[in-house]
Amino acid sequence: MTLREEVETLRQIPLFAKVDPSKIKLLAFTAERLTFQPGDLLCKQGEMGDAAYVIINGQADVVIDTPSGPITVATMKKNDVVGEIAILINIPRTATIKAASELTTLRITKDLFLRTITEFPEMSIEMMRVLAERLVKTTEELQKAKETLRKETGQ
Repeated sequence: MTLREEVETLRQIPLFAKVDPSKIKLLAFTAERLTFQPGDLLCKQGEMGDAAYVIINGQADVVIDTPSGPITVATMKKNDVVGEIAILINIPRTATIKAASELTTLRITKDLFLRTITEFPEMSIEMMRVLAERLVKTTEELQKAKETLRKETGQ
């Protein structure tokens, strides 16, 4: 994939859609392109985050460790951004991200990611929207799980 193709790919992602094309080009140029094979880990739950990943091709599973074993809670696909929570609020990774297929990503370092969202308030707003949508979805899934548990236990 050429730099031009990476720029076009980034422009298709809502998070970057309103960012100045020259800044997108700089972002694509400074981001590291990585390819993962099925089962490879992009990041591990509990580790400190140093980068976010933009999925260019393929799928990745979001896996959380629980007392009863790992659970896949989501599958991310082309144009999704993963790993951003740990670098936004400086906490350990909240989940493990594992390649579900051959996966091509752009790895954006913490400094570059934070500098970009600082320079472009539109990107910050889009990031809030994406995170809010995830929160709504997670809340709905937790509510469904709670209802199922209540039915199973008769409570």
